[in-house]
Amino acid sequence: MFHWLEKHPFLFSVGVFLTIAFAGLVEIVPNFAQAARPTIGTKPYTLLQLAGRDVYIKNSCNSCHSQLIRPFKAETDRYGHYSLSGEYAYDRPFLWGSERTGPDLHRIGNYRTTQWHENHMMDPAKIVQGSIMPAYPWLFKNKADINTAYAEQLTDAEFFAVPYNKPVPLKDGKTTVIPMAKSVASANAMALKEAKAVVKDMHNQDVKDAVARGDIPEIVALIAYLNSLK
Repeated sequence: MFHWLEKHPFLFSVGVFLTIAFAGLVEIVPNFAQAARPTIGTKPYTLLQLAGRDVYIKNSCNSCHSQLIRPFKAETDRYGHYSLSGEYAYDRPFLWGSERTGPDLHRIGNYRTTQWHENHMMDPAKIVQGSIMPAYPWLFKNKADINTAYAEQLTDAEFFAVPYNKPVPLKDGKTTVIPMAKSVASANAMALKEAKAVVKDMHNQDVKDAVARGDIPEIVALIAYLNSLK
């Protein structure tokens, strides 16, 4: 048998390739599948956070900020623990980014506050010396699109099995439930309730008044999203 293989090197090479490829599939694919599952503590986005994520994308924040911390000491010292595949299980689309004109934001919720984001989005250069980031004053006036965010939430639950209204495990061993409304009206009421919790830590009176009237400015939704990045 071995003499036959020596006389047919091409077939021998093909056999070796197939063997290695099969072994690689058996070893690697299950690990990839396991890594892609939600990590313990990763929660689906709330309705207001989804609306804020849409604001983030609409204003091209991901063009200058990545959400991917690489496993190098210089990165983890600055931004926190390196990113894990399962932390993106509920992200559609992914916002890893390919450029860092500004800092990585994957764990910004761990070290920036609602008030910091409020002041920073209104006048970045005043908050961060030398910043070239433009101001975003229109976010304080434009209303967040809650209806579209609710449609995204329904799609995620129906077609991607995102566990809304189901227990989600936390790192401390407990569980939490991220609710999803049953109608557009109740969805807007749910988002407004979350918005009221956010504006408690804000100073802009126009934003506070808008939420009191039942409107949700984009800045409130964006801050809710940024606060969720941990």
